[in-house]
Amino acid sequence: MGFEFSSVEGYVANHLRLFILSVVGLVILVGIIAVSVFFIAVQGEEQVMVPDVVGKELTEALLELQVKELYPRLQLRYSQTSRDKGYILEQEPRPGTIVKAGRRIRLVVSQGIIVNRVENFIGRNIDEVRIDLQTLYAASGGLSIFFIKEPIMYNYSPEIPGTILVQKPEPGTEISGLTNLEFVVSRGRENATITIPQISGLGLSKALEVISNTGISYLFTIQDRNEDEKGETVISQRPLADTTASLNTVVQLTVTTPEQMAETEVFGLFRYTIPQNPYPLAVRLEALLPSTERIRLFTVDYAGGVFTVPYKLPAGSILILSMLNRELYRETVGE
Repeated sequence: MGFEFSSVEGYVANHLRLFILSVVGLVILVGIIAVSVFFIAVQGEEQVMVPDVVGKELTEALLELQVKELYPRLQLRYSQTSRDKGYILEQEPRPGTIVKAGRRIRLVVSQGIIVNRVENFIGRNIDEVRIDLQTLYAASGGLSIFFIKEPIMYNYSPEIPGTILVQKPEPGTEISGLTNLEFVVSRGRENATITIPQISGLGLSKALEVISNTGISYLFTIQDRNEDEKGETVISQRPLADTTASLNTVVQLTVTTPEQMAETEVFGLFRYTIPQNPYPLAVRLEALLPSTERIRLFTVDYAGGVFTVPYKLPAGSILILSMLNRELYRETVGE
């Protein structure tokens, strides 16, 4: 019996010792975890230096903050000049400050100037003014206060066609609400003349270049090429070169068909009637090829009327006519 009692006593002692060791180990493990958590909390996020973004465009400033893992808090403010619009005026904290990653940086962004006076538009091109006012309208979320009164008055003048001669309200007039701008615009010299350039004998691409540079009114027709004639060449013009004619004289041009063409190519004459304008406006003809490449065929200042351009393009190309960057018409070649 003495032997059995001592064995039980030893068994209990061993298990008690094992239990105590387990408890002590658990306490030590918990302590290690607690200390680790403490030091991690004390260390916090990585520290970074605040970059200098004052004077930079908002997009550029945001990219610099992103690299540093900093986040913007934006404020909008009007400034003294429209050139500041979209740029950073102030920041907080100051550049060079050491902060933790994830910190929010206050950025003051310029909204431009408060428009409270009519600016001076005299001497500017009416189309440029239209674009500026449209841009202002879009940037203000549809809250622009300037609108051009239609129809615009046009007078003959020595000034370049399209130049604003007179405006109402006058420059510097204070405004408090919606304002209609009335303009008198130059249509150029009355009875202005031009010397007709030499186009006959030129290849089609060179002829288009001359027309683009001189801004003459013109009309192309196509004629089948004779054996002794070059292809895609202007073979006649009326009036003849060096003739003095009124500025709106239409020069009749005849161009021959190509000598060679690929089976997939089409040669033709693009034709579209553009509404008459008081003065020539920028017109552009482009081609969207089946390969999705977009190429420019011809650009000219054109007052209106029948607009013609010969072309040689792959079948399926799309011709796109635009005026002042606004699409007027498109058609598919070879249909």
